[in-house]
Amino acid sequence: MWLKQTSSDERKTLLAAFAGYGVDAFDYMIYTFLIPTLIMIWGMSKAEAGYIATGALVTSAIGGWLAGILADKYGRVRILQLTVLWFTVFTVLSGFTNSYEQLFFTRAMQGLGFGGEWSVGSILIAEMIQARHRGKAVGLVQSSWAVGWGLSAIAFWIVYALTPQEQAWRILFWLGALPALLIIYIRRNLKDPQVYLSMREQMHASGDTGNFLDIFSPALLRTTILASLMTSGMQGAYYSVTTWLPTYLKTERHLSVLNTSSYLLILILGSFLGYLTSAWLSDYLGRRRCFILFAVCAGTLIAIYTQIPITDAMMLVLGFPLGFFLSGIFSGMGAFLSELFPSRIRGSGQGFCYNAGRAVGAICPALIGYMSSFMPLGLAIGYLAVGGYLLVVVTALTLPETRGLELSSETGNTGAH
Repeated sequence: MWLKQTSSDERKTLLAAFAGYGVDAFDYMIYTFLIPTLIMIWGMSKAEAGYIATGALVTSAIGGWLAGILADKYGRVRILQLTVLWFTVFTVLSGFTNSYEQLFFTRAMQGLGFGGEWSVGSILIAEMIQARHRGKAVGLVQSSWAVGWGLSAIAFWIVYALTPQEQAWRILFWLGALPALLIIYIRRNLKDPQVYLSMREQMHASGDTGNFLDIFSPALLRTTILASLMTSGMQGAYYSVTTWLPTYLKTERHLSVLNTSSYLLILILGSFLGYLTSAWLSDYLGRRRCFILFAVCAGTLIAIYTQIPITDAMMLVLGFPLGFFLSGIFSGMGAFLSELFPSRIRGSGQGFCYNAGRAVGAICPALIGYMSSFMPLGLAIGYLAVGGYLLVVVTALTLPETRGLELSSETGNTGAH
């Protein structure tokens, strides 16, 4: 087991990042379960529900890039603690809202911290772990998204079974505060990676203050654009499916709350195993081949799922592989982006590319909400998701392979070869 080859500090960092990203997932995904309730209670339209999801994703893109810039300047661990505090406060405040406008604001503010958590956490792990295990380590942390998503599905089922839905949706937002307090405690003794500390010493000695705009320099501009397009396709497809799937299951497939939760748990189990499998494959096959394999498989499954009439039983069977490929494609992304940029602007580069992709992908939930007014919801989901995966395949073919690249503390290191 590769984990046995890691140090105590590496394992502590892995645990802290795993837990943080899991809570991130819980706080974000819980909203997707509540859309039907809020539509009924507040009279929100599907388009407005999509705008809330899109608003949170747009601000998370801003928050992710900002957190990456701050992490380059003030340290990975310090900014990581700030992000979890931020998104926890606004998740709790979401439970006190009484209108579409109020919830739009609190979810948009929550997005700032949500975006920063992944950006900084993945950089921290990438710089801490040996190159031969980097894909597996970052992928392991990525798998905690499925854990947080699964816990949100279980919490949704339990809370709705015990309390009226008029109160249940508020309770689910408030629950997000509890594990966040534990994460802050776990992270209290974390230290920044030596690669980062050495790089800061070199920059201080040379008088280099760093400039996040260097990711747009001639040497890196092509990489920045292509990596941003890849993450746009990947996240656009993912958010198209996951934001609207609970609503699709209830309104077009007419599944009950219990059946929706049971089905989603199968999807989430597939997601968890997909993350872990892809994490291993990204180190074994290489980053690009893994992205292409998962994009083709996910796109094919979504096309079958949303465009071809299938029975509920077949939907249940396909749920596992759908979750497997839909989520697994992300496992190699944290390592890949870390390897594409030099140490002095790694946070800025990774933060921008992943979150520029999130900003573009964020348009999809709102666009699907609008498209569903003149076409079936499943059809709208399928069109955007399949298009996103085609973009992933094209960009993966044009970016360099970075598997096994050692992350140097040299400020002039240009990243991928």
